[in-house]
Parts: sequence; structure tokens; C-alpha cells
Amino acid sequence: MIRLLIADDHPVVRDGLSGMFAAEPGFEVVGQAGDGAEAIELAETLRPDVILMDLQMPGVNGLAAISELTERGVTARVLVLTTYDTDGYVVPAIEAGATGYLLKDAPRDELLRAVRAAADGTSVLAPSVANTLMNHVRTPPTPDIVSPRELEVIELVAAGNTNREIAAHLFISEATVKTHLLNIYAKLGVPDRASAVAEAFRRGLLNS
Repeated sequence: MIRLLIADDHPVVRDGLSGMFAAEPGFEVVGQAGDGAEAIELAETLRPDVILMDLQMPGVNGLAAISELTERGVTARVLVLTTYDTDGYVVPAIEAGATGYLLKDAPRDELLRAVRAAADGTSVLAPSVANTLMNHVRTPPTPDIVSPRELEVIELVAAGNTNREIAAHLFISEATVKTHLLNIYAKLGVPDRASAVAEAFRRGLLNS
């Protein structure tokens, strides 16, 4: 029996996944989490075998949650299930400790196989994600410096602004702000906002 924890900020998605796995022999959905902080708490309490983890969640996002779970030595395998397959999402998630990475448009049978494989410790990647990783490996390294727009975002984060406030200030969407933040985390090698600000100061990107 594979014990499964589902972490996603959309109740409909959680309920749909829960119902799908509950109907399959060999799976037990032991809990649902609406954000990364709840996922960490439930993972330590319920000790699932596999965590299905969305990346974009309020508060503690999926990437930060994966890093924290790895730091705490939680043995559950994390299988990312998200809509994003770009470099700025895939690479940080794998580096943070995710066992596999699937997209939400994955067929039902593929998702079932992926969870079984993750429970066995086998890495499972969506084809587009595998291509993203291959391109990342083949691309010559570039200087680890944030773009001008990313610098604007981290400056506003350092000033204490929320994602909504940053979006309004820069006339961009909150989703774009989140994408910039994930790219910043990847470039600075950090898991969250606070660490990104601290690292930006350390590298001289921000003035105290």
C-alpha cells in the first residue's frame, strides 16, 4: 500500500486526485495540504511514502517545501505535479530534492505509474521536463547574475512588499512576479524570499 499526501492550493484539484487514487488498489491518500507549510507539517506527522507537490502555492511554495523536507530528513519521495516545465522551475525542484516531475496534463495511467515508481525511488520525468534538463546540462554556464527586472523584484521584496504589491508597482501579473522569484531563487541558489534577500545583500546586488 502506497501512502500518499497531496499538496495543492486548489481544493478541486486535491479532491480530484484524492478520488482518483482512492479508487485504485494499492494506494491510500493519508492527507491533503493547501500550501507548503501544511505539507511539511503533515509529512512529518503522517509519514507518507510519496508527496504529490504543486509548486505554485501561497505562503510557503512547493520549491521551499521540498527544500525544507530535504533539510529535515523526511524520507517521503516528492513527485512534483505542476503546470510549469521551464528551466526556472524544473532545475530548482530537482536540485531541492524532488524524485520526479510531471505536468498536470499527464494521463491518468502515467500519473499512477509515476507515483508507483517514485515510491520505489525511481525518478520519473515528463518528456518536456527531460528535454528541459538535457538542454540545461548542454547549455554553457552563464554568469550567475539576475536580470534588471529580477533585480527590481528582489529590491521590492527586500523593502517588504508582497507579490501583489510588487505586481502593481511593476505593472505585471502576480504569476509573473512568482516566475521572476523562482528564477531568482535558482540563480542565487536559495529556497525562499528571505534567503534570496540575504544572498542578494551578500553578493552586493542590494545596498544596505
